[in-house]
Amino acid sequence: MSIADKIKEFHAELPADVTLVAISKTKPNEDLMEAYKAGQRVFGENKIQEMEQKHEDLPKDIKWHMVGHVQRNKVKYMAGFVDLIHAVDSLKLLKEIEKQAKKHDRTVECLLQIKIAEEDTKYGITVDEAKTILNSETYGKMSHVKIVGLMGMATLTENDAKIRQEFSFLKTTFDDLKKDRESFEILSMGMSGDYKIALECGSNMIRVGSSIFGERNYN
Repeated sequence: MSIADKIKEFHAELPADVTLVAISKTKPNEDLMEAYKAGQRVFGENKIQEMEQKHEDLPKDIKWHMVGHVQRNKVKYMAGFVDLIHAVDSLKLLKEIEKQAKKHDRTVECLLQIKIAEEDTKYGITVDEAKTILNSETYGKMSHVKIVGLMGMATLTENDAKIRQEFSFLKTTFDDLKKDRESFEILSMGMSGDYKIALECGSNMIRVGSSIFGERNYN
């Protein structure tokens, strides 16, 4: 099945309130354009320089999401165009996004990454750490950063019950934090291997790469 057919299939399958982020990291512009021509407008990258180059080369109505771990010294390269940063895991990072977004006179939307998986390789913060950031005076004074929800990555496992437990925990956390915050709209969870479980658990944004573009070549 072609990339275009897969995009059309996802758009037909997903509920209207769910956003599909096509994870295009390592993929050539030709592949992104095939998805674009099939109606896809939201793309996710995990390396800022690669995203910056694609932003230069591709249509300007594409919404670019940074889905990977963010190094503070690289924020300046994307602050002028990034639409959503998924993996915010510290107040220091938020401060840097605020500083760089201010230079471009724009507000950058962000998600706090909650660590729901047991694997050490997964980034993220605890729920208490997220509450500390959200309730901090520092964040309260920011006018160029807006936290609009949460992101999480489930454990890489065949155990669907475990994945469901982790996603359900994140949804409960999201609902709890949303009570006091009108800005909370996005729950980003679910990837190629587990997005159907994520949707059952209440995700409204899924990040799908290999199921659209095929396996990645990291050579």
